[in-house]
Amino acid sequence: MSEDPKLTSTDKDKDIKENRIIAAIGYIFLLCLIPLFQKRKSEFAQFHGKQGLMLVICWFILWFIGVIPILGWIILPLGTIVLTVLSFIGIIRAYSGEYWELPYLAKYAKKLNI
Repeated sequence: MSEDPKLTSTDKDKDIKENRIIAAIGYIFLLCLIPLFQKRKSEFAQFHGKQGLMLVICWFILWFIGVIPILGWIILPLGTIVLTVLSFIGIIRAYSGEYWELPYLAKYAKKLNI
């Protein structure tokens, strides 16, 4: 999370309150594009939209691995459970107004420049 010195605590609270639904939508597969492109000035929506995009990338990688015989048959169901749980946690945390970082993926999400 990058701190903007120009934003006061009140501005951040207002941003979170106004954009928490959009931020939560960002964890629903390709709907991550909504906060990324519709709420460009919202730090909160961008934070969660970028994390949602990282989950989408993981889904595509998982599906690619899933077609590999034996290995894919083991990894696909387990990965599906993990990514689904992470998506639900992200939705709940974003709707609650929290800046929750995805384990292992948040550092890559922060590097995205969209």
